[in-house]
Amino acid sequence: MKFRHEWKIEITKSDHIVLRSRLLAVMKPDPHAENGRYSIRSLYFDDPVDRALREKIDGTDRREKFRIRYYNGDTDYIALEKKSKRNGLCSKQSARITKEQAGAILSGDIEFLRDSENALFRELYLKMKTRSLRPKTVVDYTREPFVYAAGNVRVTFDYDIRTGLSKTDFLSENLVTIPAGDAPILMEVKWDEFLPDIIRDVIQLSGRRAEAFSKYAQARIYG
Repeated sequence: MKFRHEWKIEITKSDHIVLRSRLLAVMKPDPHAENGRYSIRSLYFDDPVDRALREKIDGTDRREKFRIRYYNGDTDYIALEKKSKRNGLCSKQSARITKEQAGAILSGDIEFLRDSENALFRELYLKMKTRSLRPKTVVDYTREPFVYAAGNVRVTFDYDIRTGLSKTDFLSENLVTIPAGDAPILMEVKWDEFLPDIIRDVIQLSGRRAEAFSKYAQARIYG
């Protein structure tokens, strides 16, 4: 499991404009983005006592959460992901899941996870059985991604964060999400062993610092 450094910084609209122009001078837009951005829809899992939410709010150093997500409304490619945090570093494990399999999970038919050769599938099955992990809420947002080869750096702007409240049918085109409170624009900076000075310099903003922020926790603002 490979761990990476990660900063999350809340910024304003004017910050966003300034930073975007700076980044375009030194970084490349992610080639997978359409017109420089893409939409993300995620479905987060939690247990009956909201362990994932509480650990995030409490700042627990060793924590994990499961989600399934797709991009730009395209359900032909859906990913099951487990995000882990250890000693301030983050890692992500991912496995492709079909639309039919995602639908089965939503309906509670999860035996295929147990029988899978994929370790991440089997782990989700185990957590759903032993911890009663279940789909909790949908989160929608828009992302602008930039990449830089040295240090494997990725800088993203996430905004228009929306919540499905208690709705979990994230495959439905008719699912309505609403703004997740007064959610900020979020800049995320991720890198491997080192963050090049040129990137460190261009992302500097007076009065801004890295903070703990979770789009899942923001989406749970109404319960």
